[in-house]
Amino acid sequence: MFESHHLRKPTGKSAFSGLGAGEPGNSGQESYVFPMVLGDMKGTTNSLTHTAAAMMPSPIFIWRFQVTLFLVWGFSCCKIGWDLVMRMNSDLRDLFLYEAFLYYNPLLLVTMMVWLWGVCLWVFSQSTISYVKIFDIDQNHLTHREIWKCSTWLTIIVPTSMTAYLYLYSHGEVSLAASQPVILYIAFALVLVFPFDIFYLSSRYFFLKTLWRIAFPLQPISFPDFFLADILTSMAKVFSDLERSVCRMLHNQVATIAWFEADSICGSHSVAIPLMLVIPYIWRLMQCLRQYKDTKEKTTLFNALKYSTAVPVIFLSALKYHVLPDRWTYVYHPLWLISSFVNSLYSFYWDVTRDWDLSVFTRIFKFNKPTWWSDLLYGQKWVYYWVIGSNLILRCTWTYKLSAHLRHNYLTVFTITALEMLRRFQWIFFRVENEWNKISKSSIQLPMTDIPNEDEKLVDSSDHTV
Repeated sequence: MFESHHLRKPTGKSAFSGLGAGEPGNSGQESYVFPMVLGDMKGTTNSLTHTAAAMMPSPIFIWRFQVTLFLVWGFSCCKIGWDLVMRMNSDLRDLFLYEAFLYYNPLLLVTMMVWLWGVCLWVFSQSTISYVKIFDIDQNHLTHREIWKCSTWLTIIVPTSMTAYLYLYSHGEVSLAASQPVILYIAFALVLVFPFDIFYLSSRYFFLKTLWRIAFPLQPISFPDFFLADILTSMAKVFSDLERSVCRMLHNQVATIAWFEADSICGSHSVAIPLMLVIPYIWRLMQCLRQYKDTKEKTTLFNALKYSTAVPVIFLSALKYHVLPDRWTYVYHPLWLISSFVNSLYSFYWDVTRDWDLSVFTRIFKFNKPTWWSDLLYGQKWVYYWVIGSNLILRCTWTYKLSAHLRHNYLTVFTITALEMLRRFQWIFFRVENEWNKISKSSIQLPMTDIPNEDEKLVDSSDHTV
């Protein structure tokens, strides 16, 4: 046994330098051999690294492979679902599709909105506008790539569950088919409230906290609060369909004939439908009243009036199932048409004159590194006409969605809801642009009291002692 004191010293020598250290001539040989060994090891490591890098596929190849798999999977789901539906009896086909659509269309619309939000974040990241400052978020927020990753998984999971539902039901496995939407809803709820640091805990916490602030506006309203609340008004149908889906799950009506009865507790005539439709507008109305309490600005009262005009549209439509036909035709239907007209034009007027700043329109598309896409939008007059015209048309058609007596045309309502989300998608750009203009002006225009004049400077100078 030997003992070397070099093993216990924090020096730069080798730990094995004690072996033969006292032999003459060893130090020169050691200084010559070790660099050669280290050089050979470094060369071997570099060659292995280059070999491994050469064997790895390129990121472009991986991306194309993933897109190909995604498209093949999507085509397979569509083909399987279509074949299964065509095998059903024609009398029950529409009713079955209506039920399947009820359970899955809210999640499909949410998936669509997540995709669009990822596009918004991508534009914000390329733009000269600081959206991090606007939304008052930290640097660890989700990027557009992470948002698209979430939306990709949503796009995979939701149609897969829907295809499994169709397959199991068409093959007589009714109980297993009924469990598919239930499992999906429970999984989504658990992921959203999961308390551990996975699945973007900080972002989920920020989202849930904002929802709480929207539902209970007991504090001053921040920009993210009313921004998300405005988006929720465009997803009011998602709220009502979620309520009907959960109601049928709780009452064991999934994949049964009980839901055919419109007057049942979860039927299409339920009073819960208009109540769920109006909730986002009531939230936004309460926010405006809270803003008036804090700022005393009369503009917030007019904004509150805008959201209140959606209430008669929703409840007058719901009265069709609870009054006599003649009374609906000659009394409530004309009132519904008038209230729809007022709500659409008032909302359009507010979008153009208040939510957007037409003086610097399309500034948000001025990218740090200009591309053909930004050149197509930035400073182009056609964007004015397109956004204003499409906003007017979709504001009017959006009233269709708020009307419970028209919701039996589920494909039409789904299309209009998707178009409303596209309208909200383009609204986001110019609303964020307007907010950034306000922040820029407030930071440039300093109060005159903060700038001392020449007389004050002279007075102040007399107070100094020499």
